[in-house]
Amino acid sequence: MSEQPPAVSGYGSAAYKVLSVRTSEDTRAQLEVLALLNERSVTEETRIALEHWVEQSKSDPAVLKRAEQVRAEIERDAETRRNAINAVLGGKDTKASARAPKQAQSSSATST
Repeated sequence: MSEQPPAVSGYGSAAYKVLSVRTSEDTRAQLEVLALLNERSVTEETRIALEHWVEQSKSDPAVLKRAEQVRAEIERDAETRRNAINAVLGGKDTKASARAPKQAQSSSATST
């Protein structure tokens, strides 16, 4: 059996990355009070707040709209890079080969 390193106290087995946040004295003081009231550390209180904000953002229509725009941009960039690597490797019709799977899917969907 292999031995696993001990988990960081209070964080279970999840891997965490350090994040340093600069904030005003007022916000820090309020965060410390909330941590005290909730019987948590300032770090834990901050982590919980950030996780809540991330989950809330996932249903924000403006964020979702921007995410779709970014996804489309990533797809365009990926196609350009695929075409470039195919050209370097000596591929023939790089645009047609990159689009072939999409065309096959759409034609089979319309024939059913």
